[in-house]
Amino acid sequence: MYTLQKISGILIALVIVNTGIVAQAHASDSAWSLDSFYQAINNISLSNTTNSDSSQTSVTAQNKPSDSKTKTKTVTKTYSVIATAYSSSVDETDSTPFITAKGTYVRDGIIAANFLPFGTAVKIPAIYGNKIFVVEDRMNQRFSDRIDLWFPSKQAARQFGKKQVIIEIVS
Repeated sequence: MYTLQKISGILIALVIVNTGIVAQAHASDSAWSLDSFYQAINNISLSNTTNSDSSQTSVTAQNKPSDSKTKTKTVTKTYSVIATAYSSSVDETDSTPFITAKGTYVRDGIIAANFLPFGTAVKIPAIYGNKIFVVEDRMNQRFSDRIDLWFPSKQAARQFGKKQVIIEIVS
């Protein structure tokens, strides 16, 4: 029962935080997206406390302090490549469509590239501005000069299509 109360407290805190984020996005007339929600969730620290007089647990959500040691990413190299997109389906990948070639789970910000080492940070400024992608997957070996962006659905991947882009390698 205690675990159920703890889980429900966390879910309630997430709903409250989500409502605040959406309200803040609408109030400032800025575009709300899953990426902004994901970043906001990553910047939240949850803590719980248990009242010694009862079995009630409260959950507190607050913004994490910003890391003052964050380095500015500098562009070390640029490439002109073809960018395509893929999703986690067996017909587009292998028998483990949710696991990258590096062994991690697919998620937003993952790209596949055969000409860059795993862990390489890449920006596609013309399309995504300062968003940083990380190479954690590979493509069929015949695609030695392309990048492939992961999308959560086949429809989103098809909508992205095939584009000639300039990518920036950052460190």
